[in-house]
This record gives sequence, structure tokens and C-alpha cells, in this order.
Amino acid sequence: MKLKQSVKMAVSAVLSNKMRSFLTMLGIIIGVLSVTLLISIVQGGTDSITDSMEGLGGDQIIVAIMDRHKKLTYSELNELKGKGGIEDVSPYLSGNVVAKAGGNSDQVTLYGITSSYQDVQGLDLETGRNLTDLDLEERLNVCIMGAGTARELYGTTNVLDNRVRIAGHDYRIVGVLEEEDDALMGNKNSSVYIPLTNAQRILKQTAITDFYLSSADETSISEAQDTIDAYLLKKFGSEDSYTIINMSNIMEMMNTVMDTISIMLGGIAAISLLVGGIGIMNIMLVSVTERTKEIGIRKAIGAQKSDITIQFMIESVLISLIGGIIGMVISQIVLSVLNVIFTDYHFAISLPVGVLALGFSIGVGLIFGIYPANKAAKLKPINALRFE
Repeated sequence: MKLKQSVKMAVSAVLSNKMRSFLTMLGIIIGVLSVTLLISIVQGGTDSITDSMEGLGGDQIIVAIMDRHKKLTYSELNELKGKGGIEDVSPYLSGNVVAKAGGNSDQVTLYGITSSYQDVQGLDLETGRNLTDLDLEERLNVCIMGAGTARELYGTTNVLDNRVRIAGHDYRIVGVLEEEDDALMGNKNSSVYIPLTNAQRILKQTAITDFYLSSADETSISEAQDTIDAYLLKKFGSEDSYTIINMSNIMEMMNTVMDTISIMLGGIAAISLLVGGIGIMNIMLVSVTERTKEIGIRKAIGAQKSDITIQFMIESVLISLIGGIIGMVISQIVLSVLNVIFTDYHFAISLPVGVLALGFSIGVGLIFGIYPANKAAKLKPINALRFE
């Protein structure tokens, strides 16, 4: 019953001077707003980048050969399939060429690929089919076209079975990729994909200098990396002859960096909460001074020291909690606006961030409310009643 009465008195005290209460809350509002907004933006950006990288292949290894004296062939790479954690090998060639159709021309990135490349790199088709092993074996003049290139050459993406001239050779379009935003490592929209064997002829390059490795799952990717590292070291004799990039390691490093940034930004923003806590303590001290006679009367009619302490502590926490809730509401409104402006990202206050921000604001109310509450509780009734 005493607790219920203390809560009522604390609420009454807060509402009796609304403007001063709001100004007291302002530091907490700004602090919670800063914490939730900054961390949520970083998390939203991290999730978007992570999704893009996972689209490139989180269980993937990228290999580039720098040694131009010793050659690595397609058949040699095929022998690595199924060995030491390696599920599939996907070599490719690339270069810039001119594509022409219907009186239009466009500078495109030409990729010579195998059938496995499409699965490893996630080439999602809007219409048509993927390239097959038969296309490579028979050196068929067929291609898959990016949506941007199709629109540039034909004005539409409905181009199946149309003919396109690529680097002076006629090709039939058997597939069109889904249109997508620019990827982290290249733009699929402005690319054309043909069988690897055809690209070797067009680009005048028979050796394989770039390829992807995929593992059965993320647990075996380290084994796959060790396998290809040992194979290339044996073939080329020097680690300087090639570069191996493990996508899962990059993702882990990126997540670590972004987590560190979140902590740093959260720590900087939390300073605003501490400043807000000092504001609460100052106003509560003023409140104690203004209500000295009230405290004396309560003590004179039997209120205990703990009753006075609890009342002022509840008042301090209430101000801090309301300020924290207002800060989170404003933060969510701002994040919703950002979601409309930046449609590629999704910003929202996650449950852990919300709990942390509110918990921190309540903690600030408790810590900075102790001294004023203790000061009020220590007042002697006779001195408090004489106070002018």
C-alpha cells in the first residue's frame, strides 16, 4: 500500500510541473534517441551488406592466379571436385567487349562461365535457361544476358531467342537475368555470359586465372581452403603466385568491425544519457528544496525514512523512463522515414537495443536519484517544518 501511495505522489509531482519535467527528461530523450538511432542504423547497414555478401556466397573461396608463366587448365581444376572439402570448382574468364543488336550497341562485361558458375554465383533468371555442360562441350553460340544490357539493346527484357552480336560473333539469347541492384563485386545487369570455351577463343586466353571454389557447408570451407592452398603451392612453387580469398573470413571480419563501430557509437551516445542523469539529479535537488515543508509534514505524521527515499527514487526513475520511451518513439519514427528514403536498407530498433536503451535510462534514473532521495530522507522534521 505504501508503494502504491508513493507511486501516486511521484506521478502527481511530475504532472504538477509539466514543463520542468519535460526539460528534465530532455537529456534522457536525446540520449536514448542517439543510442537507438546510431546503433540501429549501423545494424541495418551491416545486415544489408551481409545479405549482399551471402548472395555472393558465404561458403565460397575466390582464387586469382598471378603467375603468367605456368598455366592452370580447366581439366586440372575439374580434378579437384570432391576433394578435401571442395564441392565444386567454377572457373571463369572476363573482359570488356561490344554487344550489338537492332542498330544499338553497348559496352558490356563478357563472362565465360561453366554450368556450375551459375549456382556458385547465384545467377537468378527472369526467363530462359542456364548454360549447360553440353553448351561448353559443343561450343554453342548461346548466351545469358543481364537485364540492363537487354534493355539497352532492345528496349525490353523480353528478348529470348533473339540474336546478338558479341565481339563480332552471333549469339542466341537463351536466358535473361533478373534485374538487381549493383552487387558488391560487379554489376550483373550490364553483363553477358557465354560458355567458357567460347570466351577462351574470343578473349584469346586459354589459361584459367580466376575461379571460385564452393564447399558443402560453412564448416568445411577451411578444409577446402587448405586443399586448394596446398595444390597451388605445389604447382606454382610460391605463395606469391596466387591469392586466396575466403568469403566467410571476410564476413566475420566485417561483422567484427561493425560490432566494434556499434559499441563505439553507442558509448559516445551514452554520454548524452549521463548528461541527462546529471540534469535529473539537479532538478531533483531543487525539488527537495521546494518540498522541504512537505517532507517535514510527512515525517511528522509518521512517514519513515524509507518512505521518503522510495518516493523520490520513484519520481526520478519515472522521469527517466518516460524520457526513454519518448526517445525510442522518436527514434523509430526517424528510422521509418529512413526506410522510405533508403529502400535498399531496413532500419529498426531491435529488441536487445531497445531493452538496453530503456534499461540504461532506468539505471540513470536510479543512480542519479539516490543522492537527492537520500538528502530528502535525512531531513529532520523540526528543521523541515521551520524551512522558509
